[in-house]
Amino acid sequence: MPEEIRRKWEEFEREAREIRRRMADWDFIRSQPPRLRAALELYVETGDIRLAQRVSGLILEDFVELTKKAGVPTGL
Repeated sequence: MPEEIRRKWEEFEREAREIRRRMADWDFIRSQPPRLRAALELYVETGDIRLAQRVSGLILEDFVELTKKAGVPTGL
């Protein structure tokens, strides 16, 4: 059973990453200063909003607003 759960979780993560990649406004992301661009790219690839928020240097609320402007869904 744990193997099946692990595979399902990996599939969920892969699908979520693809959705974030597809929905992202890459022109907007590329136009950001390096630190914010890196944080947005990290979030798109990992889905770890807390880590990406810390990398950005923004408070969580501001980072969530930035992800919205970038077209990246957060689920928040």
